[in-house]
Amino acid sequence: MSAEPETAIDVRDAVKRYGDFTALKRISLSIMDNEFFTLLGPSGCGKTTLLRMIAGFEDVTKGAIFLYGEEIANLPPDHRPVNTVFQNYALFPHMTILDNVGFGVEMRGKSKSEARKRAGEMLELVQLSQFAARKPSQLSGGQQQRVALARALAPQPKVLLLDEPLSALDLKLRKAMQLELKHLQRETGITFIFVTHDQEEALTMSDRIAVMSAGELQQLGAAREIYEHPRNMFVADFIGETNLLEVSVDAIRDGRVVCHLGGGHELTCNEVEGVGVGSRVHLSVRPERLFISDQPTESESLKGKVIENVFAGTDITTIVDLVDGPDFVVRTSNSDRGNKRIFEPGNEVFVNMELGAARLLVD
Repeated sequence: MSAEPETAIDVRDAVKRYGDFTALKRISLSIMDNEFFTLLGPSGCGKTTLLRMIAGFEDVTKGAIFLYGEEIANLPPDHRPVNTVFQNYALFPHMTILDNVGFGVEMRGKSKSEARKRAGEMLELVQLSQFAARKPSQLSGGQQQRVALARALAPQPKVLLLDEPLSALDLKLRKAMQLELKHLQRETGITFIFVTHDQEEALTMSDRIAVMSAGELQQLGAAREIYEHPRNMFVADFIGETNLLEVSVDAIRDGRVVCHLGGGHELTCNEVEGVGVGSRVHLSVRPERLFISDQPTESESLKGKVIENVFAGTDITTIVDLVDGPDFVVRTSNSDRGNKRIFEPGNEVFVNMELGAARLLVD
């Protein structure tokens, strides 16, 4: 029987105020040892503020933060077993790559030779050993990012904080670095706390995600749980693409809710606590959980007309206008083209959905 994972960071009712403005409103969450944990949300939601409070760059107005069971409110940043990778990398331009990586190790009292040995090991880990004698200006953006990672990992922190470190990279390199970061986290066993506004980054890398908005925690859970079972309208709309539909609840029978979309269209979904007959709420249906045909199926089917097809390489997005109802976005994998007919604009179709695809939200 495996032991319970140790709690690395415990945030308890943390509040951060700047004058009259409250940036964080009673945030409570626990981050496990050896976890890749992501703080996700739009600009201004408080995620970077929380990261800076963990690092010690911001104080806690109210509440407390514990690091491996010890409160760290009065512990200065350089005394916390925590390192940060910033958005701009902040490498020393006059130092070689090897000296950049070893700098933090020397600052913690190790000898020059020990620091260089550790720096060499970290450069090997990020596959940059051949660039040890170069200066930062001689490296690409992606290589500089890996040097910043190596430098942050070299002193062997218990927790690594990453403040949107991939935002300056181009799309292809960013995707490659997402996989590399996850690999590094598993390889080192260090707790990673990653800040991003990019939903795909969060879903790709995270063990768990905390979705934040306006200084409040909206939902906390595994990536798949948050994507498939969003708690409210903000989470459903922010995480990935969804069909967000305003509906009225007409009936509740045997744990199933009958919802009216307008134009005589109905959908059923699982009952949610707090929603009764007559409620006006929202439904979330992911585009990939839908498919189009010229015949209705035994599951949920809604009649409409194709408005547009958008080719996006890996998939095709089809917009369907329901008769006297809302538009639906349907996504079909490009690999399915040989098996599924692609309907053209003007074609009358049925939008069919997988069982359980419609999720009722508590606004």
